[in-house]
Amino acid sequence: MTNRKTVEVWVGVFVTIGLAALVWLAFRVGNLTTTDVANGYRVEALFENIGSLKVRGAVTLAGVRIGRVVQIQTDPDNFQAVVTLNIDGRYKNLPTDTSASILTAGLLGEQYVGLDPGGSEEYLKEGSRIKLTQSAMVLEKLVGRLLTAFIDKPADNSKKK
Repeated sequence: MTNRKTVEVWVGVFVTIGLAALVWLAFRVGNLTTTDVANGYRVEALFENIGSLKVRGAVTLAGVRIGRVVQIQTDPDNFQAVVTLNIDGRYKNLPTDTSASILTAGLLGEQYVGLDPGGSEEYLKEGSRIKLTQSAMVLEKLVGRLLTAFIDKPADNSKKK
């Protein structure tokens, strides 16, 4: 009888550990484990296509997370996506000619905004707009272009022997 209770206790322990691991994984995948930006400032960037970029997506500089995406909307005048970035206050020295690209990371295809600083002596500040942007690569468009290139290319059957 004691042996059976011991087995039940161990099964309960393993089930609890498994559920805790699933909750932890859900928070990691949902990007909810990191804290928000402290003393940040907001800048905007316009993109033709944001792919699957989401609010709370990371903003990185040289691979280091320095901020978060806080808002995504469309500009009614030019029909582009306006992405609002909240950048940590420790990075107030980003030049005004900094460029922003939407990149993909990891096996799950999480998208984030990568910043590449320019060489200007003026710095981004609250309300600035990043002018140099590169939209997300859309796999469907790339495959379509590749197929179109193969279809448009005439077959060369006139090989001389």
